[in-house]
Amino acid sequence: MGTIKVVVADEVERRFRRVAMGRYGYGRGALSEAAEVALSEWSSGEDVEMDLPSGLEDPVSAIEGLLAGARTTSVELQHEARRIRVSRSRAETSG
Repeated sequence: MGTIKVVVADEVERRFRRVAMGRYGYGRGALSEAAEVALSEWSSGEDVEMDLPSGLEDPVSAIEGLLAGARTTSVELQHEARRIRVSRSRAETSG
């Protein structure tokens, strides 16, 4: 069983807890069950496919070494990538 830790706005958390407990009860695991259903329904509606250039068998080997000269740490790059994904996701949902 996997674990996902997410950070959401306070109002989203309150609404989710209220709805989840209303549907699944106040017992142990109610929030997890509601979150699993919500994530499953959301992800099943998303069509995610990577368009790889023809002839590219291993995308990791294609980018290996590209960041060797970067002056930013890998952790900083991960945080920046997260910020970009969040801003794009918010733009898509609000637009």
